[in-house]
Amino acid sequence: MRNRFHFQPRYFLYWLLLFAFGRAAFLLYHWPQHTADLDAGTILRTFVYGVRLDGSAAAYLCLPAFLLLAVAGLFPRWRGARALGAYTAVVGTGVALLTTVDLELYRAWGFRLDSTPLQYLDSPGEMAASAGSAPILLLVGIFLALLALGYGLYRWLLVPLPLAPTWFQRWRAVLVALLYIALLVVPLRGGLQQIPVNQSDVYFSTQWPFANHAAINVPWNVVQSLPLGELRQNPYQYLPDSAARQAVAELYRPAADSAPVQLLRTARPNVLFVILESFTAKLVGHLQGERGVTPTLDSLARTGVSFAQLYASGDRSQKGIVALLSGYPNQPTTSIIKFPRKTEGLPNLARSLGRQGYQSAFYYGGELAFANMKSYLLAAGYQRLVERQDFNRRDQNSKWGAHDHVLFNRILRDLHQAPPQPFFLTAFTLSSHEPFEVPMRPRFPGRDEENQFRNSVAYTDHALGQFLRAARQEAWWDNTLVVLVADHGHTLPGESALPSPERFHVPLLLSGGALRPEAAGRVVRTYGSQTDVAATLLAQLKLPAAEYAWSRNLLAPTPPAAPGGFAFYCFTDGFGIVTPAGELSVDNVSRELIYRDPQVLDQQLHQGQAYQQESFADFLRR
Repeated sequence: MRNRFHFQPRYFLYWLLLFAFGRAAFLLYHWPQHTADLDAGTILRTFVYGVRLDGSAAAYLCLPAFLLLAVAGLFPRWRGARALGAYTAVVGTGVALLTTVDLELYRAWGFRLDSTPLQYLDSPGEMAASAGSAPILLLVGIFLALLALGYGLYRWLLVPLPLAPTWFQRWRAVLVALLYIALLVVPLRGGLQQIPVNQSDVYFSTQWPFANHAAINVPWNVVQSLPLGELRQNPYQYLPDSAARQAVAELYRPAADSAPVQLLRTARPNVLFVILESFTAKLVGHLQGERGVTPTLDSLARTGVSFAQLYASGDRSQKGIVALLSGYPNQPTTSIIKFPRKTEGLPNLARSLGRQGYQSAFYYGGELAFANMKSYLLAAGYQRLVERQDFNRRDQNSKWGAHDHVLFNRILRDLHQAPPQPFFLTAFTLSSHEPFEVPMRPRFPGRDEENQFRNSVAYTDHALGQFLRAARQEAWWDNTLVVLVADHGHTLPGESALPSPERFHVPLLLSGGALRPEAAGRVVRTYGSQTDVAATLLAQLKLPAAEYAWSRNLLAPTPPAAPGGFAFYCFTDGFGIVTPAGELSVDNVSRELIYRDPQVLDQQLHQGQAYQQESFADFLRR
């Protein structure tokens, strides 16, 4: 006999089953073009991995129903069955409609349904034209079949809705209903982990992007993208489009005497790409920062190649990673990494080097689901991802995950056992992120935030030094180029103002056994951005970089339009541009200058405006 208080779990299960049927419809609909290429295990994993987003979507849909049942608990003789049935019918129809529309739009567009179609609501002619070749009768049949399936499942699983037991007091009935509502918090967030569930959590395949797409829950994807979907027009229209395009093109036009500079003594070295969390130039001695915090980096500057004027493209980790690995500029009020269908079209160093036979891996001691990084990295072609769950729990001695010395030790162990040749290994540190917890005796006394930050940077620098000393004893070292760069700067120490370039000034160093001896101690003073690292690296490997349209080789002569180079960066609804002539920053809302060095010419202002306008236009087009 069914019990009234078994109803909530069955209702949650109802939506999970309905989403599973929708995924099955998606896989069957795309069988000839995509699904037939997948093995049975991969198909099964689309359901296994997809259940986290399914559970989150189901929990959201259960909330109104569970609230209704809580109210019904006050009235023992009222089932609330009609109201619940009506709610389920309306929402179920919407889910079936979204599932059906997604089937054909994915075939045409190559990404799962999100808020993009909303931009066509004011142009029904374009919408009708887009659907002109769709098999309407087939889609209507699928829609009706999903409705029938939902109705039958509801009748089988949830009808009738039992009355509460006569001996069960009203307050106890309401309390049980509220308990069920509280339990929804876990599936709403996708689990008990620190970061709420997102698309990255269901991406699992490095070989089949379609399999990752199949694991996405469409209703969840649509609702999640609604706030992001408002970005349909370029709010940064400073100049006529033709003038903006021309100004940006001149910034990337190579100089006539662009003779290549070669720093490597081997044609295809391994590449060890280390991204250092929050390493601001303010704490790096060889960049005129504080002395004694980063002795490892300062020593490497004397034996390797240092770039004295590199600036972060943005102020968050996810923005820095895209800028570094894809050579793509940031956006002021959002980040392209939030849009998996956009990032899938970006170039990426893992993919570029993969075409040359490089084996790629990304190591991070934290959770790669953070800020959708996992979906970005899998779409980029990384063949192996190592993250928090791959480390022993005893080594996860930080709020964010495994500390940096644990991360580096894992890399050493893996490369010592069977290093692939050549390899492109990216490591992203985390210990210098807030709350600055490090397993090392403080080098700088005091519990104030600035000294805690200094200690965290000093710890990571120390762990890096130990790692590099051990790496020099490995057989792969002599054929390895090490790239060391920060993901972004920091307001500390000194509480740098948000628009100030000192907040974005970061280190970039080249080291490793693959460098020519005569490169030792070289200082590159060209002004550049994180976006320029990709083209600079590919030029050293003598590989094409044409697809990295927003990246330029920092070791080549600078363009005539920007003698000495330039660095563009974004902050919250504003931008800055730095050149040897000076700095300026602009507020995008008021369109007023925040700061401008007296010697900075109007040309630099126009270049910054053009760059902001064109880079965001490119973002919208993707």
